[in-house]
Amino acid sequence: MVKRSILAAALTTVCMAALGATAAKADLLSDITSAKKIRIATDLAIPPSGMIDSNMKPTGSDVETAQLLAKDWGLELEFVQTTGATRIPNVQTGKADIIVSTLSVTPERAKVIDFTKAYAALKSSVGCLKSVDVKGWDDLKGKTIAVSRGTTQDTELSKMKDRNLQIARYDDDATMVTAAVSGQADCVATSDTIINQIGVKNPARPFEPKVLIQNFDLAIGVRKGEPQLVEKLNEWIATNLKNGKLNEIYKKFHGSELPAEMRG
Repeated sequence: MVKRSILAAALTTVCMAALGATAAKADLLSDITSAKKIRIATDLAIPPSGMIDSNMKPTGSDVETAQLLAKDWGLELEFVQTTGATRIPNVQTGKADIIVSTLSVTPERAKVIDFTKAYAALKSSVGCLKSVDVKGWDDLKGKTIAVSRGTTQDTELSKMKDRNLQIARYDDDATMVTAAVSGQADCVATSDTIINQIGVKNPARPFEPKVLIQNFDLAIGVRKGEPQLVEKLNEWIATNLKNGKLNEIYKKFHGSELPAEMRG
């Protein structure tokens, strides 16, 4: 009986310790508050959402969104450089606290991370050289479409097996855009904003959106099991959509306002 009591007590201690560890792990908001610092995964190679300016400082719509968040919360901000493919692993492994990096909300991603409410929007298309005659999906047969690996565009095109699309995958948006600018690719699948940026980088190769893939909500990504952090982020987003600050940031870099239904 004594041995059983000792064993039961030991098991209880182990269970309580495990529960305590789980509780601690699941309170990322407290960790951020205690550290007085927030680590935000942001791709700094996808203008105008994220980029490095002439003074070697981060800038862009996602950068200013992250900066506004840190300022409002009174926190030091650390950018964790990422790509489309590494954004989610960064929060899953604890390298970053949250993701603010043109992260579209999709059912597949919602299985592995949690999303806040939308803070911005993304129109996603297949864009080609203006001189290329493309009016619909059938016109893209036989044409190679460059895409950044791990993005929603990659996922959506991969589903379209019946369309026999030729897909060339690049590790990030920067190398994909370089391929288009340099003449290695005549079509790309990405946001309309990035498509329009190609002609800015090389006026001799102007691109334009040709075929709509989908309109996506952009949200902040958080690892699973952090309801307090998601709730606080949602409150912050709601406040800054209502006061117009998030719309101002978006319009500054993208040249258009957020959808009316998002602005409220």
